[in-house]
Amino acid sequence: MPGMTVLLLLAGFVLLVAGAEALVRAAVRLAGATGLSPLVIGLTVVAYGTSAPEFAASLGAALTGVPDLALGNVIGSNIANVLLILGATALAAPLVVSRQMVRLDVPIMVGVSLLAFALAADGRLGRGDGLLLLAGGVGYSVLLVWMGKRKPDDAVAPEVETTPVRWGRDIGLLLSGLAALVLGARWLVEGAVAVAGLFGMSELVIGLTVVAVGTSLPELATSILAAMRGQRDLAVGNIVGSCIFNLLLVLGATAAIAPGGIAVGGGVLGFDLPVMTAVALACLPIFFTGHEIARWEGALFLGYYIAYTAYLWLDSTHNAALPMYSLAMMAFVVPLTVVTLAIVTLRAWRHRRGRSGAAPVAGGLRDDG
Repeated sequence: MPGMTVLLLLAGFVLLVAGAEALVRAAVRLAGATGLSPLVIGLTVVAYGTSAPEFAASLGAALTGVPDLALGNVIGSNIANVLLILGATALAAPLVVSRQMVRLDVPIMVGVSLLAFALAADGRLGRGDGLLLLAGGVGYSVLLVWMGKRKPDDAVAPEVETTPVRWGRDIGLLLSGLAALVLGARWLVEGAVAVAGLFGMSELVIGLTVVAVGTSLPELATSILAAMRGQRDLAVGNIVGSCIFNLLLVLGATAAIAPGGIAVGGGVLGFDLPVMTAVALACLPIFFTGHEIARWEGALFLGYYIAYTAYLWLDSTHNAALPMYSLAMMAFVVPLTVVTLAIVTLRAWRHRRGRSGAAPVAGGLRDDG
């Protein structure tokens, strides 16, 4: 492996860690200064900022005539955000999920995934499709800020005394953290693509795996660090907000600007988009069960990401084991997971129903979310 590639990988990693540290610190301070909750800050400022690499990579790929790479980056990033990043973050520290996330943001993520799937069903994402997605992204951002000001989340950051100097310092810290994340992710992606090219991987597979994971590294670094620092609303909000942003703004802008739109192949329609939508749907029972993402659920997500990546590798190399692997996944692993999630969700629903029924006996009403 060339020495420059190794240096790019190492420098990119260092910048990611440093950028995530600066971003989390600045986001928490700005949450207190603006009166918005860490969740809203995570869903907007942090999520949009950490998704900047996806935006740059997808737009650049589309404009340079590599639409497969652009589409694969968005789809692969959303799969990586939930299975890899949410899984790794939950393993680092079990995550508490707010009521707003269960009632609003995750259903929106599922709805946007279904919308993107429907728009791509004709084999192309054209300029009109892109403008529709962009309008949805703007509307969602405005809704979040309006809700955060009108009825802040339960975990509102404590207000802090602000001065023009403090505002400038925090905004400067935020921007420098974002810049370090973007540059670090770019260097990592360049090094990883060079390595992947040595193995003869296709542009779509590189977009779905190497570029998708590389451009999702800011979300990974930020979410894990936020969770370890106790800012768990910010960690989960960053992941869910990035998924929504990727589909509405990144994919929307790419489709609207790219000459001729983005062609969507049969393989993407038949496998990658359904997987992305299924991953979004899987968040509903996981988030609903006690409004917490436990370590075993994080391990489940990570296991599925490894299985998904293994499938892509077997498919890209035309490995003879692919049919048997696919049969095992569809006949045993997927049904077992569905049954497990259904049982856990049913138990959680019964527990919540029992608690709500017992509340009046204690002399009051409760909002269990």
